[in-house]
Amino acid sequence: MNEILRCQHESSDSPHTDETWSRLAESAINSIAQYDAYRLEIELEGLAPKIREKITEPLYSMRRLFSSWEHLVRRMESDWKLPGQYPISAYINDLDSRSRLQTAMATLNGEAQAELSPLLAELDNRFVHESVPDESGELRPWLKPSSGEEPHGFWLRKPHRHPW
Repeated sequence: MNEILRCQHESSDSPHTDETWSRLAESAINSIAQYDAYRLEIELEGLAPKIREKITEPLYSMRRLFSSWEHLVRRMESDWKLPGQYPISAYINDLDSRSRLQTAMATLNGEAQAELSPLLAELDNRFVHESVPDESGELRPWLKPSSGEEPHGFWLRKPHRHPW
């Protein structure tokens, strides 16, 4: 299982995430695996048995959350030149991934938090560099966190330039 966590999602869409995952200590990997197992049970809840047996990894795994956040930052830094469409709904999903990361990180042991926090801080700083406060509320009608809470933090920022 831990070797799967180390190798899954190998892609160039999130090179910093890939690099961080390649050097995680065993204790950090175990802590992430516990979070992912918990998350998988939540996502499988209520699904038919035939569907449940085919799903082996949570949609919101720790690595996928980091990859999603990194991919958004990279798109912004490339002035949206990375391949593929990027509708505002994708931006909302990526902001939601960042919100989920906040909650997920709190469930990890100290070693995992220490190993992942520098990556999260780097991605957050890069996001802030590529965005500005949405003081006019231009994006507010579309930005609704899945938690149902009032938007805050990164939800109140918008890219310097956006593709929509």
